[in-house]
Amino acid sequence: MDLLIILIQSFWIITPAYIANASALLTGGGRPIDGGKNWKDGRRILGDGKTWQGLIIGTLIGMTGGFALSTASPLINTFLIENDFAQLSITNFEGFPFMIPLVFSISIGALLGDAVESFLKRRANIQRGDDWIPFDQLDFIIGVLASSFLMSSLLYLIGLTATNWFTTNLSVEHIIFLLIVTPFIHILSNLINKKMRARQATKA
Repeated sequence: MDLLIILIQSFWIITPAYIANASALLTGGGRPIDGGKNWKDGRRILGDGKTWQGLIIGTLIGMTGGFALSTASPLINTFLIENDFAQLSITNFEGFPFMIPLVFSISIGALLGDAVESFLKRRANIQRGDDWIPFDQLDFIIGVLASSFLMSSLLYLIGLTATNWFTTNLSVEHIIFLLIVTPFIHILSNLINKKMRARQATKA
């Protein structure tokens, strides 16, 4: 039961990041964040895959998903309590208005983590689209953890929230679970994506 609780709560918290990451891929295009410029090693800073359009739209769509989760959380928790499953309670990201900065930090943290990984990938002379295990699988989750920790700590330190949302809702077990499970989900989604593209290419 404890593992089920960790699984549900972890995926609830990380869902805005998954939405943001997927949305950035689908809506990407346009001007690259690095402006097409090279680093001092002669290689691109980030590459064409990281664009302002993907960053902005991906973050906004991820936030929209997070707001929906925050709104649904009280209703779901009420149902769980009434049916003796109070231990499965899920976060509402501190509710309005503090859900705005928290969900923002989760959504943009995923994309910033991915951008940092792209920077390091270019420095390692690994081409866009080539696998870089395990960094390809962990970049966005590390970005989410770092960004949301900083935001929730800031809100707590300046007295806007009564508790630190991050330390209240993410235990060591939650973090370990996300770091272990996320790579498998990433690899599986990539395999499915590659198979779908291969089928489309065959049909074409």
